[in-house]
Amino acid sequence: MTKCAVALVGTIVLWSCLPGLVAIAQAPFVLGERAWTSQGAFVNSGARCATQTPDPTTAGEILRDVGTAIEQNTRMGTLATGGVINVYFHVIRNGTSTTQGNIPDSMIQAQIAVLNDSFAAQGWSFNLVATTRTTNAAWFAMTPGTIAEAQAKAALRQGTADDLNIYSANPSGGLLGWATFPWTFQAAPADDGVVVLFSSLPGGSAVPYDLGDTATHEVGHWMGLFHTFQGGCGFFNDLIFDTPAERSAASGCPVGRNTCVQGLQGLGPDPIRNFMDYTDDACMNTFTVKQDAFMDGAFTKFREGR
Repeated sequence: MTKCAVALVGTIVLWSCLPGLVAIAQAPFVLGERAWTSQGAFVNSGARCATQTPDPTTAGEILRDVGTAIEQNTRMGTLATGGVINVYFHVIRNGTSTTQGNIPDSMIQAQIAVLNDSFAAQGWSFNLVATTRTTNAAWFAMTPGTIAEAQAKAALRQGTADDLNIYSANPSGGLLGWATFPWTFQAAPADDGVVVLFSSLPGGSAVPYDLGDTATHEVGHWMGLFHTFQGGCGFFNDLIFDTPAERSAASGCPVGRNTCVQGLQGLGPDPIRNFMDYTDDACMNTFTVKQDAFMDGAFTKFREGR
């Protein structure tokens, strides 16, 4: 009889059947109450981030508007190149335990610390002004564009365009988070803010998205950034000209991945360390120089003083 050895390494199942044949298969990836066939399948499903991608025409208008804002405000010395952003953190829960979304203040403080560390090189810091706690089962399971989301934000949102509202919840469908962009505030101010899975905060259970960088990624959107893989291998991909193009979102931490070798913006391997990709929290650690400038321009034009 053939004897086989089986081992689980991360999400990879390895098994070996003598005399030396080795097979490799992905183990199921589980996040909360939802399972996918693999972590790659989870990333490809779009559940990593539900922030809406603009159509090419809108993206072009945004690039023009932000570019003009950077040029004009730099010339006048009024470009917001950093500052303190006030944060209103809204804990939406389904009960009194941590597993029901009632995260402790220590996790919120740890999340603010992660944001401060992530954006420090760009000159931005985050100041927790207030925390609210609301028990509401429908809001706890809200998803983008639903009545539950609209009701929660209408009841809880505080501040103005340059104040950050973060909502922790347990979105159905296995979503990790989503955000609004700066240029949508004027038309829909009540919708503005960031929603994150409560267990993605530092110390949560959403491994490997449990170090707080889901919030970093979503705040990147809130500051005006797109996904690094937007537009695939095209020249304008994410509208940022120093982020290497990549054909699709990355999962895990695939060092050396290069999906746009023949792309028009072939600046090197895929930007798997960038906060605006879909890699594991432990893999993310950077924004680029031009991402920094784009955030400054978008914040100045659409948020500062509004």
